[in-house]
Amino acid sequence: MREKIERANQFIKENKGMINNVYRQSYHLMAPVGWINDPNGFVYYKGEYHLFYQYYPYDSVWGPMHWGHAKSKDLIHWEDLPVALAPSEEYDLDGCFSGSAIEKDGKLYLMYTGHYEREGIKREVQCIAVSEDGVHFEKIPGNPVISDQHIKGIAQIEDFRDPKIIEHRGMYYSVVASKTAEQRGQILLFQSDDLFNWRFTSILLKGKKEQGVMWECPDLFHLDGKDVLLISPIEMEKKDNSYENINSTVAFIGEVDWLTGRFNVENFHEIDFGLDFYAPQTCLDKQGRRIMVAWMQMWGRNMPTNDLGHFWAGAMTLPRELHVEKQRLIQQPINTIYTFITDKKSIIEKKLDNSSIVIENNGTKQFYIEFSGNLTLTKKLRMKIIRSNDSAIELIYEPVTEHLSISRDSFGFSITGAETDKLTKRTASVPLIDNRLVLEIFRDTSSIEIFAKGVAVMSMNFYEKGQSEPATLSVVGMLEQVEINYGLIKV
Repeated sequence: MREKIERANQFIKENKGMINNVYRQSYHLMAPVGWINDPNGFVYYKGEYHLFYQYYPYDSVWGPMHWGHAKSKDLIHWEDLPVALAPSEEYDLDGCFSGSAIEKDGKLYLMYTGHYEREGIKREVQCIAVSEDGVHFEKIPGNPVISDQHIKGIAQIEDFRDPKIIEHRGMYYSVVASKTAEQRGQILLFQSDDLFNWRFTSILLKGKKEQGVMWECPDLFHLDGKDVLLISPIEMEKKDNSYENINSTVAFIGEVDWLTGRFNVENFHEIDFGLDFYAPQTCLDKQGRRIMVAWMQMWGRNMPTNDLGHFWAGAMTLPRELHVEKQRLIQQPINTIYTFITDKKSIIEKKLDNSSIVIENNGTKQFYIEFSGNLTLTKKLRMKIIRSNDSAIELIYEPVTEHLSISRDSFGFSITGAETDKLTKRTASVPLIDNRLVLEIFRDTSSIEIFAKGVAVMSMNFYEKGQSEPATLSVVGMLEQVEINYGLIKV
């Protein structure tokens, strides 16, 4: 593996100059060159946050997966580290697929899926790599540690991936994604005393027909008195026929029965209502915070940075602190981002009657807006966050339906796919709290993340053409007690 890692690192070093920075993010993690997707191995290790990711350095399209690697002290500034894993053995010859990390006796262990797919044969097995310093890794001689014999009669080796490893009461467990013979998603639970010898425990949770043909990227953790299982279903049935993602990410809230190895579900719901969010992974830091990061992109569509020859594609979301309230997963922006908001200004109005407000941002591509208003007498609220000529990234809230919509229709470079009518707009249910709507908006160079406090989050990419104009807020009807705080984000 060492030779392939050195080759990848040398290629990255020699080709950084090919990168076009026009749409590069400022405060979101990206790969130095090439393609990035799922976050992997998110862990707090020796005083720093380490985040690995699915990576193909040689092109800005998906290819045989490596593990890229970065670290951070504040979850905003990231330092690129050498490639951690590369396909090199028979069991992972066609990719080191997604997985996770855990610390044991001062060493950092990675558990990942080895992917092999040649001449009509496809196998996915679970493997271990270990590091003394958290940077340089070696695959253990005993790989794969979970393979065919562990899942005989339970799951198909062709779709068996994305192990998330955890420790519970002195024992190691791993949840792994798979599918049933009836083409339904399921999560398997495995157990180990030492990280090397594993045994099958149970089917932790099996999906219903409408919950997708395959579940990917499971994450299991305990938070605020509840157990939470995150999964990313492929082709989950939609509630309606408009503006949905091809794949989704959901949270199951409930309780694990560790004696039977079963997850008792009390509630489940989608966790991001934007167009670009998939495969989240969490870590627990020294402050006891549960923090989540996801791939801020989506399968089944083109990526303009690749189309334009910019030699990179994909980024991670803004890290988010998680809580469970009333059987729902609540996401808050990581608090360190607020220390980088500068040039702060406020707009306060007692009443707006069928009128509009301009929110100046000095043409910057990194800014923050916080909106709060009483919508008791409002018929429709419309916010054009990023405007260019006759198109805009637009938020619309309708109090009658309590629906918040985000749209990038006709804005910037086209983002299309097999279902082109579903790649421009999404809607979330956002109930008013004491008749008020409170939104936080984080814009980076080519992304926007909307936090409807305690209710919903929307993440979305865009690729504007030319210089954008100041944001505007307009109202149909009466909007009372309006407060808008905004500023630039400088990191």
